[in-house]
Parts: sequence; structure tokens; C-alpha cells
Amino acid sequence: MNMSKYFFKLLCITALLGYMSEGYAQSTDSLSHRKLDTRQHQGYTGWKRIVPTHVKAQYAGGMGVMSVGGGWDYGQKCRWETDLLMGYLPQRYSDAFHVTFTLKQNYIPWSIRCHERFSIDPLTASMYINLIAGDEYWVREPDRYGGSYYRFTTRMRLHMGLGQRATYHLRNPQGVLRSISLYYEFHTYDLDMIAKCTNRDLKFRDIVHFSFGLKFHLMRQ
Repeated sequence: MNMSKYFFKLLCITALLGYMSEGYAQSTDSLSHRKLDTRQHQGYTGWKRIVPTHVKAQYAGGMGVMSVGGGWDYGQKCRWETDLLMGYLPQRYSDAFHVTFTLKQNYIPWSIRCHERFSIDPLTASMYINLIAGDEYWVREPDRYGGSYYRFTTRMRLHMGLGQRATYHLRNPQGVLRSISLYYEFHTYDLDMIAKCTNRDLKFRDIVHFSFGLKFHLMRQ
């Protein structure tokens, strides 16, 4: 079985499990202790709304070798997340050391509380914009290229990804930390998708990339 078929079947299975779990949770509202999706949003008021709900550290993902940052979860059952990340790309992977900046939007439709201390998010979807710093990158093509050579920005990339998460919930947390999540994603970006549409010889594995990271839930979850 090639990678593309395996990945497609994995996403279909996890999406089906998430849909079934959500339906089961809604059908047992009268038995709250049996709900599978126990996420709760503890909203702040006033200026406290700007306080991040989590911090993250991510390896790879088209935003540098390593990225760190914070973000906010919101919406019903905390299904939405917005992250701001800063990363770096060492010189051995490029012409020079570069800093990257990422604005990332995540959607987590389902969560399964499979144990008092553990839960699984069977499907996550993300879309994010990454910018890389450096004089050799541009948003608008420089005049020295004639204005119509590249026809795309080299400073900014648009990414899309799918993945999963597993969360460990601390017992009776007293401090700032509430839980820790380990996640992974398969992602691709705009130029790879264009290349795939125009070149059928490209394989699925040529345009899909892997990344993983840790999320530390702070103050509210």
C-alpha cells in the first residue's frame, strides 16, 4: 500500500471515529459523566482576554527547524485556535541563518476523553501563513528580474495540514500548567500544490511533509 492510500484511509477512519464520538456525546447529555468530549472554555473578561491560553514548540512544518510561540483557543468546546510562532532556519539548510514568523489557524472538531488523564483529538485541520526574513526574499518581485520571471512571492508561503493529538491532563493542577498535548501533522504548501496539478509525475510523498510538536495548556483549557 503506498503512502497516499494509507494516509487517506487513516484520515477517513479518524474522522469517522470523531463523528461517532461527537454524536454519542450529544445523545448522552443527561448522563454528563459519560460524555466523550469534555472540553470546556473558561473565558476571561476585560483585558485578561489577551492572555494566551497555551504555548507551543514545533519541529519542522515549513516554518523553520524549530518554532515556539503562544496562542488562544476559543469557540464552542475550544474547537478553534490561533497561534503566533517564531522559528529559525540554520545556515546549514540555507544560504544564511533566517528567522521565520507564522500565523496559524487550527480547527479541532472532536475530542475523545478515553481516560481520566488522557484524551485524543482524532482529527485536526490547520491553515497558516509563514514569512521568512532576509534580503534575498521578497513579497513583490524585484525589478532586476524584469517583473514577470518568478510571478510569486518567495518570502511568504501558505500551508495547509491535517493531523492528530494526544493530551495528558494533570491531576488536580494547582499552578499555571493544566495539560500537555503531543501532536503531529502532515502538511503541504501552495507551490507544491501547484506543482502537483501541473506535473502528474510528482508523487504524494513529494509534496506532503511531516511535523510534530508539544502544546502546553495554560490557565484555561
